[in-house]
Amino acid sequence: MSRRTFSRAALGLLAVVIAVVWAFPVYWMALSALTPSARLRATTPTFWPTSSSTWDNFSAVLHGGGFSGALRMSLSITAVTVVAVLAFAFLAALAISRWRFRGRTAFVLTVLFVQMLPAEGLFIAQYKMLAGAQLLNTVIGVSVLYTAAVVPFTVWMLRGFVAGVPVDLEEAAMVDGLSRPQAFLRITFPLLAPGLVASGVYAFLQAWNEFTVALVALPAQSAQTLPLWLRSFLAASANRGVDWGEVMAASTLIAVPVIVFFLLVQGRMTSGLVSGAVKG
Repeated sequence: MSRRTFSRAALGLLAVVIAVVWAFPVYWMALSALTPSARLRATTPTFWPTSSSTWDNFSAVLHGGGFSGALRMSLSITAVTVVAVLAFAFLAALAISRWRFRGRTAFVLTVLFVQMLPAEGLFIAQYKMLAGAQLLNTVIGVSVLYTAAVVPFTVWMLRGFVAGVPVDLEEAAMVDGLSRPQAFLRITFPLLAPGLVASGVYAFLQAWNEFTVALVALPAQSAQTLPLWLRSFLAASANRGVDWGEVMAASTLIAVPVIVFFLLVQGRMTSGLVSGAVKG
């Protein structure tokens, strides 16, 4: 075996080990969700599904109350946040990448500075702002806070994608008879699709998993997102002894939309790299 072949085999083995270590907590969560509580409390762990595996934990979570309302709240907030973030960040990235204007450098530095501000230092101001506007416990109120928190980094991320697409492509299309909007939509925009998808995934994950801002902006029990609901579910379970099977089932249900969303958009992250680059 040559040294090059050995190096590739060693790197491949290392990659497999890292993937297993990374995926094991997810696998253990799903396995625990299917395991009866009595089996989970056994001193000898079970690493594979058995004949005693059950869906009772999922049934208890789904019919226990509160999950469907929290799911609707999380989906609504996440959808509004993703759309708003992509709209604002995309326009800002175009402006700072394609046009030279007074204060451009200051704007970019401000974007980076805002990203470094700790969220905890803004809680009081955010709460008073939403309370004054009567937006506490509302989808719009939380979405505004999430959008403001995610936009700075998303602008910086999209700026790199926009700067990586040469302006010459649009100019060549305009020479061929397209107008500037047509050249942008037919040539440039498809090339920016991977950046938009990556930014959308980032915004989705931030909005879906966020806890601390939601804890401040959604004090009502009836207006909880899934992370807040999971905390309440765990607290209620602790009063009678934590049922880890149900907790893992709840955690698995919260993770499912993220997996589905990624499966829907992951193809776009590569297909947009070449679409629009060939004149036809």
